[in-house]
Amino acid sequence: MTGDLPLVCYHCGTELTPGEGQFYVVRIEAFADPTGPNLTDEDLQRDIRGEIDRLLEAMSDLSEQEAMDQVYRKMTIYLCNTCYRDWIENPTGPASS
Repeated sequence: MTGDLPLVCYHCGTELTPGEGQFYVVRIEAFADPTGPNLTDEDLQRDIRGEIDRLLEAMSDLSEQEAMDQVYRKMTIYLCNTCYRDWIENPTGPASS
């Protein structure tokens, strides 16, 4: 699963042993809103090339990975049984006040 590296719980760091039923594999996939933009007649009258150039300039300081992370991100984490029980009930964590 992780090669020669020890397998540890993503939350608490407890070492996990495959085959002992002591952990969960959690796969998370996040992607930007997949629906097309709401375009107005005014939007359609804009200089498309100019808009593309403006967007490219705004993104020029981003690495390829940073740009991609704004659109799509996938990760796999391992959680021990205890951390999984807490996480599955509240995957986003406690509400901030």
